[in-house]
Amino acid sequence: MMGGGGNPELQELSQQLQELEQHKEALEGEIEDLRDEKTEIDEAIDTLDALETGSVVQVPLGGGAHVHAEVQDLDEVVVELGGGYAAEREEDDAVDTLETKQDTLDDRIADLEDEVGEVEDESSQLEQKAQQLQQQQMQQQMQQMQGQQDEDE
Repeated sequence: MMGGGGNPELQELSQQLQELEQHKEALEGEIEDLRDEKTEIDEAIDTLDALETGSVVQVPLGGGAHVHAEVQDLDEVVVELGGGYAAEREEDDAVDTLETKQDTLDDRIADLEDEVGEVEDESSQLEQKAQQLQQQQMQQQMQQMQGQQDEDE
């Protein structure tokens, strides 16, 4: 990151670059969270595919506690739909619902990755502008020094 060097325009560019970097980090964090959610859905689909009536599973009770339970009927799988809602589905429908959720997550991840690219492009442009301003500032300082040397002679 570039320092302002007393130039208000450079200081403003530096501030904008910091804000863009923070925004990019937030977007990347959101992407990571969505990928984690996708992984959980993958695991749920794999588990549903492997389960059979009579299988013994661990059921979370909350607070880190689990109980062993026997699967009585795969025709009754409760799937979260979002917004605090859940629905009872047959196994195949539950898998379809989970795959639809994955597709939605994929779309959101793609949108966020596009936004990260836009932020990176904007950062790159601001960095180039800041470099140009620094070069101009250095040239002006060199010219001033040259002018002072010429006056001294």
